Amino acid sequence: MKKQCRGRVGFIVGIGLSLGLGLSAHAAQAPVPSGGQKEAAMTARASGTFDVKLSQQPPNEKPEDASLGRMTMDKRFHGDLDGSSKGEMLTAGTAVKDSAGYVAIERISGTLHGRRGTFVLQHSGTMTRGTPQLTVTVVPDSGTGQLVGLAGRMTIKIADGKHMYDFEYVLPEVP
Repeated sequence: MKKQCRGRVGFIVGIGLSLGLGLSAHAAQAPVPSGGQKEAAMTARASGTFDVKLSQQPPNEKPEDASLGRMTMDKRFHGDLDGSSKGEMLTAGTAVKDSAGYVAIERISGTLHGRRGTFVLQHSGTMTRGTPQLTVTVVPDSGTGQLVGLAGRMTIKIADGKHMYDFEYVLPEVP
C-alpha cells in the first residue's frame, strides 16, 4: 500500500510539475487593481527561471484512497522576479492514465523589477488524459511593501528540465 501511494504521489508530482509543458503565455491582459479611486498603473511582463523543491508530507489522517497527496514547495526565482517562495500543494490522481489535478498556494518574497515586497500566487492545474491546463494568478490584495496593488497571471513552462516563468502583471505607479 505504501509503495502504491508513493508511486501515485510521484506520478501526481510529475503531473503538477509538467502542467506547464506546452502552455503559451496568456494573451489576456492582467486585471487592473481595484480600489475606491483610479490609480495610474503600469502593465509589465517579467520573465526568468526558477528552481523548485517539493517535499511529500504525511496525510492529515489515514487516507481512504492513495490518490490524494500533500506536499510543501520551496522555490527560488531568478530574473525579473528575484526572490523565494514557500507554499503548500494538494494533489489528486485518478484511475484514468494521465488525468490528475492540483491546487497550490505560495507566498513569494523578493523584488519584482526592483520593487520589494511579498505577494501570494494561487495555482489550479488539471491534466485531462495528458492535456494540461494551468492557471496561476495573484491573490487579490495580497501584495505588500512596494508590491501593494499587484495583480496578474503567471505562466510556467518546462523545457529540457528547466523551469521558466512569464509573469504579466499590473502594478500601481510609485508616487
